[in-house]
Formats: sequence, structure tokens, C-alpha cells
Amino acid sequence: MADVYDCTDPEQRAAGIAAAAAALSRGELVLLPTDTVYGVAADAFTPDAVARLLAAKNRGRHMPVPVLVAEASTLAGLVTVVPPDAHALAREFWPGGLTLVMEHTPTLSWDLGESEGTVAVRLPDDDVARDLLRRTGPLAVSSANRSGRPAATTAEQAEYQLGEHAAVILDDGPREVGAPSTIVDCTGDRPRVLRVGAVEVDALRAVVPALVE
Repeated sequence: MADVYDCTDPEQRAAGIAAAAAALSRGELVLLPTDTVYGVAADAFTPDAVARLLAAKNRGRHMPVPVLVAEASTLAGLVTVVPPDAHALAREFWPGGLTLVMEHTPTLSWDLGESEGTVAVRLPDDDVARDLLRRTGPLAVSSANRSGRPAATTAEQAEYQLGEHAAVILDDGPREVGAPSTIVDCTGDRPRVLRVGAVEVDALRAVVPALVE
């Protein structure tokens, strides 16, 4: 059974983040809040842990797991190059509900699924998530729900769907956005929207007019 920590209490929050970081280092899964919905996290550089995350969600390798980072500067170590349009979008919408797909550095020792040399990266606008990320480094994080079911907007919903697979649950109250992040593929000649979510297309296009859907 997962240990649940009330992150609205400062002492429990500190203990929970420490427990979550330790669990992730052991290859276990953690349920955590983000600025959009609750997520399930694994160490991005432990392939067995990522495989455990995919299995928990009943999700195939054809849908690679995104990566969350604590700071935008981390991006330079994960991708081969940050295209100008991606840089502009990140500057405007990070931290926030925008995921950017770029070509990852080929020397990284991770296996996030059948990503074909790309990685989907996001900097969440959530203090609990970022505090944990500062302790752990980049984490593979997907929405905390079984494939095909609604995303969890509370820790209770996340626990109901995936609690049996997690070692630690960080509860920071309900998430108001309730929508997953918007995903933009920045690997082509023009940025392409792969999924519309927390950030509207019109807002993206105001920054990058060449954006296509």
C-alpha cells in the first residue's frame, strides 16, 4: 500500500518529497500533483521503472512517456538542439501546460518507449512537482490514470486508478485545470500541434504564427 503525504502541511510535504525521491531512486512509482492533472512518475533513466509505469497504465510502448524537468536550463542536456520556435514557446509558456517534442541527445541512457529519437519535455508550474524534480532530476511522468479513463484531478482519483502500483502518493489538493498539457511537435519545418489541452492554439499561434494543427 502506498504511503500518502498531505503536501498542504509543510512537515508532511518535506517528508513526502524525501520519501518520493527515495522511492524513485529504487525504481518505484510515485503519484504526484502537476499544474494540470495528477501524474504517475518514474525515474526517466531506469528503463525497468518506465516499463512498470507503462504497464500500470495499461499503455503500450507506441505512446512514449513524457519527461518533466524542474528548470528550463535542463533542456540543453536532454535534446540535440532547441529550435527557435521551441525556444520562443518555452519562453512564453514555461512553466506551464505546454509539452514540446524535440530530438533527444542520442547518448542518453533511457528508454521511454518507441520515441523514434524524440522526447516530449515539459516544465510544470507546480511547486511540489518542481521541488521533487530538483531532488531527482528529470522524471518520466504520465497522467495518473489507466489508459482510456479520465485523467485524475485529485490524489484520491489517482490512488483509485493507480494506487496499487505506487510506493508514495503526494496529495496537494485538487487540480483546477483538469486538462492535460498541450503537445507541440518541434521536430519538423513547422511546429505541429499533436494534442490540444491546457494551452489554447490561438495563444500558441500568437507566439509562433507558423504553427500548424
